[in-house]
Amino acid sequence: MSIWILMGGVFILSLIVQNSLKSKFAKYSKVPLGVPMSGRDIANAMLQQNGCGDVQVTSVSGQLTDHFNPANKTVNLSEPVYGTNSIAAAAVAAHECGHAVQHKVGYSMLQLRTKLVPVVSFASKTVQWLLLAGIAVYEFTKLPLYIAIAMFAATVLFSFVTLPVEVDASRRAIKWLEGSGIAAGQQLEYAKDALHSAAYTYVVAAIGSLATLLYYIAMIFGGNRR
Repeated sequence: MSIWILMGGVFILSLIVQNSLKSKFAKYSKVPLGVPMSGRDIANAMLQQNGCGDVQVTSVSGQLTDHFNPANKTVNLSEPVYGTNSIAAAAVAAHECGHAVQHKVGYSMLQLRTKLVPVVSFASKTVQWLLLAGIAVYEFTKLPLYIAIAMFAATVLFSFVTLPVEVDASRRAIKWLEGSGIAAGQQLEYAKDALHSAAYTYVVAAIGSLATLLYYIAMIFGGNRR
């Protein structure tokens, strides 16, 4: 029962955090920068000043779909960020460029997360099938369930490794926005607030993955007690 309460609490918290993030993004998207620069301009400037001139800035569809792709060295900005002059656009663009800088300098936690990507990708495609197989042969062997737990634990590790990666990218973004003079005073505080809200989504995701892992463990060992 306690596991169900935990998972329910995480679900509700996730909704609250997501709604808060969307609300703040909408709010700060209406606050213009003191300089005539779009998200694309911000990204290009930060990349150039940090020696990442080989990274391309592109536009992708959707909202909050911004990401850095180390495979093809692209900072991909969503349409509301790419061509918009606002605090939200500047914060998001600088944050994604923070990941590009991490990649350039060989930030250890980003390297670890990158190494975990193929493991997590494989696990996400097979865990559910292993769980179903484990349930089917539960009376004979619990090995498939144990393997499923081990694989899902890798996704939990990935979620927690992601936290310092995201926090560090935001730290680099704020430092550059302040140092470059693009955001100062209240505008800088707005940028910090927007990035802090985004960071909370990763915290909730990590807690949610851990809660799911605990549920799987309770399910298996609860079965053993029966």
